[in-house]
Amino acid sequence: MRAMLLEKPGQLLKLVQRPDPQPGPGQVQVTISACGVCRTDLHVVDGDLTEPRLPIIPGHEIVGTVSALGAGVDAFAVGDRVGIPWLGHTCGCCSYCESGAENLCDEPGFTGYQIDGGFADKTVADARFCFPLPGEQRDTEVAPWLCAGLIGYRSLVMAGANSRRLGIYGFGAAAHIVAQIARFQQREVYAFTSPGDTTAQAFALDMGAVWAGDSDQSAPCELDAAIIFAPVGKLIPAALRAVRKGGIVVCGGIHMSEIPGFPYTILWGERVLRSVANLTRQDALDFLALAPTIPVQTTIEEFPLEQANEALQALRSGNLTGAAVLRP
Repeated sequence: MRAMLLEKPGQLLKLVQRPDPQPGPGQVQVTISACGVCRTDLHVVDGDLTEPRLPIIPGHEIVGTVSALGAGVDAFAVGDRVGIPWLGHTCGCCSYCESGAENLCDEPGFTGYQIDGGFADKTVADARFCFPLPGEQRDTEVAPWLCAGLIGYRSLVMAGANSRRLGIYGFGAAAHIVAQIARFQQREVYAFTSPGDTTAQAFALDMGAVWAGDSDQSAPCELDAAIIFAPVGKLIPAALRAVRKGGIVVCGGIHMSEIPGFPYTILWGERVLRSVANLTRQDALDFLALAPTIPVQTTIEEFPLEQANEALQALRSGNLTGAAVLRP
């Protein structure tokens, strides 16, 4: 198989040839048809996330077809279309796993971080952490659902079912999916982008936002909740100022720059500041059942596998509208 390999953080990925991976007990081999390029991949490649198993094949928004079964797998058959997300393994026995909070597992394994991922022709994965993919959307359009969609959905749930006026800070892959779900749920979306990014603001309005503006602007009204997808710590005080008393601010990313000091008065009033960590398999089941009914439509830019570095740079520089997706 061909794969784009990260040998050391801060270096370009290298195109390599490897033997096809063979599924062990409980695993499936998947022939990959599409893999989304997530900001978390960028954090892995740039060294912001410090515990990769190197060398590693990045990528955790994987869509493909089951091409071989390991011993004991009966949930899938050869030829099934499946998705493989960020959460690739849990211990199953720590207090978090036993309480249903497997996203906080003490000994997890993450796809494209500790487990070889989807910047390749083929991969193997624990069948328990793969999901059948419904609907008729193209593989490239579904790929961003596997992280941008799942983390976005979990962030939206954490923002509260009664939050009708929702701010979204950073309008990229996750935000444009969340905006569609929020609109379906009859919420109002207020989009905040990098100052002067009129392209992203126009995109947000196209996705159903009722207002879009610069992140250094005040919100046009008091918000019930806000989700921060941009990895920019200074947005936390801005979002706290934007939400009402009792409002919720959700940090939807796995990495963020340093959070500046802020006055207690903008947290006071029983405002809530919380992070979202990873996902659970139930999140995936819930989102993958909901998304086709809306239906969620993803805006993508396709890159061939060997241009993974160019896709990462487009994401790094903010020159993407929607999501980047690799095609093997």
